[in-house]
Amino acid sequence: MNSPREPSGGAFPVDEALPALKDALRARNAAVLVAQPGAGKTTRVPLALLNEPWVRGAKILVLEPRRIAARAAAQFMANSIGEKLGDTVGLRVRFGSKVSGRTRIEMITEGIFTRLVLEDPELKGIAAVVFDEFHERSLDADLGLALALDAQHGLREDLRILVMSATLDGARVAKLLGEATVIESEGRAYPVETKYLGRDARMPIHQEMADALARVAANEDGSILALLPGVGEIRRAADFLSERVRDNTIDIVPLYGALDSDVQDKAIEPSPPGRRKIVLATSIAETSITIKGVRVVVDSGLARVPRFEPDLGLTRLETVRVSRASADQRRGRAGRTEPGVCYRLWDEEQTRSLLPFATPEILAADLTGLVLDLAQWGVHNPATLAWLDAPPTAAINEAKALLTSLGAIDENGAITALGKKLAKLPLHPRLAAMIVRAAGDDNALLAAEIAAVVSERGLGGNDADLSHRVSEFRRDKSRRGEEARNLARRWAESAGGKICETPPAHTGSLLALAYPDRIAKARPERGGAFLLANGRGAKLEQTSALSREDYLAVAEIAGAAQEGRILLAAKMSEAEIAAHFSDKIVQTEEAVFDPKARAVRARAARKYMSLVLSERPLEVEAGDETARALAQGIAALGIDALPLSASVTRWLERLRFLRAAEGEEWPDVSPHVLAKNAERWLAPFLAGKTSLSEISAGDVSNALHALLPHDLSRRLDAEAPDRFTAPTGSELAIDYAAEAGPTISVKVQELFGLSKHPSVAAGKIPLVLSLLSPAGRPIQVTRDLPAFWRGSWADVKKEMRGRYPRHVWPDDPAAAVPTRRAKPRGT
Repeated sequence: MNSPREPSGGAFPVDEALPALKDALRARNAAVLVAQPGAGKTTRVPLALLNEPWVRGAKILVLEPRRIAARAAAQFMANSIGEKLGDTVGLRVRFGSKVSGRTRIEMITEGIFTRLVLEDPELKGIAAVVFDEFHERSLDADLGLALALDAQHGLREDLRILVMSATLDGARVAKLLGEATVIESEGRAYPVETKYLGRDARMPIHQEMADALARVAANEDGSILALLPGVGEIRRAADFLSERVRDNTIDIVPLYGALDSDVQDKAIEPSPPGRRKIVLATSIAETSITIKGVRVVVDSGLARVPRFEPDLGLTRLETVRVSRASADQRRGRAGRTEPGVCYRLWDEEQTRSLLPFATPEILAADLTGLVLDLAQWGVHNPATLAWLDAPPTAAINEAKALLTSLGAIDENGAITALGKKLAKLPLHPRLAAMIVRAAGDDNALLAAEIAAVVSERGLGGNDADLSHRVSEFRRDKSRRGEEARNLARRWAESAGGKICETPPAHTGSLLALAYPDRIAKARPERGGAFLLANGRGAKLEQTSALSREDYLAVAEIAGAAQEGRILLAAKMSEAEIAAHFSDKIVQTEEAVFDPKARAVRARAARKYMSLVLSERPLEVEAGDETARALAQGIAALGIDALPLSASVTRWLERLRFLRAAEGEEWPDVSPHVLAKNAERWLAPFLAGKTSLSEISAGDVSNALHALLPHDLSRRLDAEAPDRFTAPTGSELAIDYAAEAGPTISVKVQELFGLSKHPSVAAGKIPLVLSLLSPAGRPIQVTRDLPAFWRGSWADVKKEMRGRYPRHVWPDDPAAAVPTRRAKPRGT
């Protein structure tokens, strides 16, 4: 086999590290390369290793976290050796591959590698696996490395594993790889000046970015890279920016993963002579790719990351501040080809509060796909594999429960025949299960099209109605659209059944097969509001036609888990619910709380999970069930719905104070915790009651006092007494809710003779004394009465004696007799 020509284009900083890297991989089967941005590691290392003796004509796989990075690096390497992409250097990504029998280096995405190693654990014909930009710590990268190490240890001792990164704890990774050698390389970075523009939190980030870019473009030369959290901000910033930038030599170009490769190439390639550009990008532009001509970066400091909500059963995107490592990577984009400047839309002191590194995806993601992949690998316990960060046990158990309910694994965690079918599809197991189930009704193609639109952002447009997106997806003539349709057809064919085009009207009923817990029913009393089958609330813009539907199947939700915003859904009918989920529909008789009537009512209901499909009223019979329903209603309304006497309110404040002062031995009686646990502490005291109006302040007092054991009740009275007894005998209420701490207001004459400052919490917390004049007006606040007597008392006495001559103003108040009275007239 002919060797490729030496790469052209001059030397790169990483070239100096290549001899040491070659030596390390000849001596051992693993190594770590820490190379700074601009070193050239992505494109120089694979070509340099290709003719090493241990390769022996086999392939080198290079894993990239993003398709755009894989494509750009593959094209660059092919160009550098004077060949076409698909010859020595090939590309294998979801939407489009270019490989041939001559291909020796394959640039692939991390998810593609997972599929390859699961199908061929020995990785036949593969000499090395290179994990590039490993610091991004995607779920697929962590899983891929664990599987590669397991294959190396058990099947392929000669397999080389190389982990490369710009910002990484090399020693920690080296230990995972069996004390592998760590090689370091300098980067090619020009000086970058950092300027902080601050942030006005009242202004939307897209508007603030557009304003900043307009100013920067007017004062800086060269092209500009602007980093924003998401596609929505990019589009809105582009609209704002087009109105603010009057220079017709500046092009405004978007860059994000959902764009066609032709549009992405336009963002990466240099501008024509006499022109420059502003590239509005997501974090896709943070690493791996060099955007030619950029010497200015404007960083929003924000990124959008996936966060799995186990209670909701979905992954939602959350906007977060970037880590310091990410901020440094973004800053470095300005110095790749010449000296540059980075503008940050935050204050300089905020940089210190940034997390050092982003949270690895494996610690916050939905692990259902990972657990299915491990089951196919034959691993039931993830702890048997080597991980840089082990997947959390709780998330693993959640994933196992879902896979068991899908029939993908058995109760012992072993993969089933259905699970093997699902694992062949490079999709979330929910979507894969939808396609396989739909194949039984010859709906596999529509299900696969739904899976493509749901899993690939941007396909089919931005309509909230998934059936409309599917229709647009079918009409999409772009290269990406055609490749996605071909891929969907292959998914459908692998599921079996007849392949035929089904009207998009069935979209909702098929989507429900993937997300049965996200079937939603409209709440007629609130426009656009829906209740999900899992018990959570969600809302939809009332301008959407879907907001007027009785039932929806929901694909995507953003925002708070309790009341999320529906981004993507499709209509479905009660008949479709009955047809698909008849085994899950139950008939019940139950007591429920009616928030309008503020009372319990009884009903016979036909239910699917938390959704009431139909109901009829029943007569209410007071008992344990109605007490629990009443308590649940109070939990929803909040503790303020209860009749609380003034003495009980003070009792709660005292208890909250001691918990804050002394810790968790005192029960948490904060309003939200009391509301959340109302069924536990309040329901036993609601026997025979069916409405809020029947609950008395005494009922609430008895229920609350029952929370406190007798010994703590005695300590409460001793350590947080309701009142303070002044030297005169006056009983003064202590305000435990005061912002300054436990406070009493007292006329100063009543404290004469008191030489020690009063305290609570067993002497740990001094009372705040608000000292009053004889007319009840504040004259001083103190936490140290003896110091007040010795110090500022002289000035107070001097001023007050003239105003209140009939009251006592002694020289030594600590030794004087306390009094509530004025001196007799004439004295």
